[in-house]
Amino acid sequence: MQEKDNSHLLSHLNDRGEAQMVDVSAKKITPRQAIAVGKIRMSQSTLATIQAGNAPKGDVLGTAKIAGIMAAKQTANLIPLCHPLPLHKIEVEIIPDSQLPGYKIKATVGTKAETGVEMEALTAVSVTALTLYDMAKALEKSMQILDIRLLSKTGGKSGDYSAVAKSS
Repeated sequence: MQEKDNSHLLSHLNDRGEAQMVDVSAKKITPRQAIAVGKIRMSQSTLATIQAGNAPKGDVLGTAKIAGIMAAKQTANLIPLCHPLPLHKIEVEIIPDSQLPGYKIKATVGTKAETGVEMEALTAVSVTALTLYDMAKALEKSMQILDIRLLSKTGGKSGDYSAVAKSS
């Protein structure tokens, strides 16, 4: 079976196939929002220790939340072809889940700009999970970071996207 060539859809490549930052100067400034999610799985005892506030490094959840917010603001410095954006909203939620066991992470990022904030939301979730790992690795090194993905996005030329709608 021959694969379809979708390289023409990759806006970060010029006509010679070289990486480039997309010129968004002609795009309209519109409200945009993205929501990303992920998980970190750990033992019940590690979860209980974090929930009780007894982790060796201190405030695990507070530190991870701040790290996720800071990471969203630094996305353009981390991902080479991302545009620096004025972020108007960054919300990071860390929800305990005893069935996992571990935490579900959700980041919501909003702006009014020429391009979207999907990468900022995904970066926030990723760094939140990494910080949870770092803050609790003395308790458990076998924690697993899982299922980081874009849940939804609104605004922009490509329109709205919802992973929930796609999976139903």
